[in-house]
Amino acid sequence: MTSQLFSPDVQQTLDLIGIFVFALSGGLLAVRKNMDIFGICVLAEATALGGGVMRDLVIGATPVVAFTNLGYFVTPLLAALVVFFLHPEVERINRAVQTLDAFGLGLFCVTGTAKAHDYGLGAVSSMALGMLTAAGGGVIRDVLAHEMPALLRWDREIYAVPALVGSAMVVVLIGAGQLTTASGTASALTAFVLRMLALKYGWRAPRAWHRNGSRTSEE
Repeated sequence: MTSQLFSPDVQQTLDLIGIFVFALSGGLLAVRKNMDIFGICVLAEATALGGGVMRDLVIGATPVVAFTNLGYFVTPLLAALVVFFLHPEVERINRAVQTLDAFGLGLFCVTGTAKAHDYGLGAVSSMALGMLTAAGGGVIRDVLAHEMPALLRWDREIYAVPALVGSAMVVVLIGAGQLTTASGTASALTAFVLRMLALKYGWRAPRAWHRNGSRTSEE
């Protein structure tokens, strides 16, 4: 199966790292929203696992891995506890959290795309589910917290675009019969680097233009 790009132990370790960091971002938003410990745990779980759960439900990979692998379910709870007790310290290392979040984005867009393809989806659908795997949890997090999803906000650095680029690279590699551990890693690193550059230089997606061709000046 093309989705098994790494050995099972390496894959699980990478997954848990990504899940933990995604859960931290969910927990931090819950703290900012003044939620209690239950709310922190819910947002941590939703952020960490939401994208993968939606992907697996779409492709029919049930029961979903988030509920069959205890480590995947428990890891967000550990992150929630870290945030509950140490959220000021976690906020202070926000740059490191963003870096690891970009790592998770790159990893999950690649493995999500490959898994969708394994279940018979075409190139475009696999790309879409790769992006969903990487970014879907953040959308669920924001909706639960009554915020416009960061994915859709013009004033946030691009997030979905790097995931789409990584996913597109995977489907091209699959089509050419060249998806390997090395090429899959390169795809993940491409998404990671794009996200980090977006954070560094403030890259944002363009907004709608007026019909006369000039950009809107509204801020």
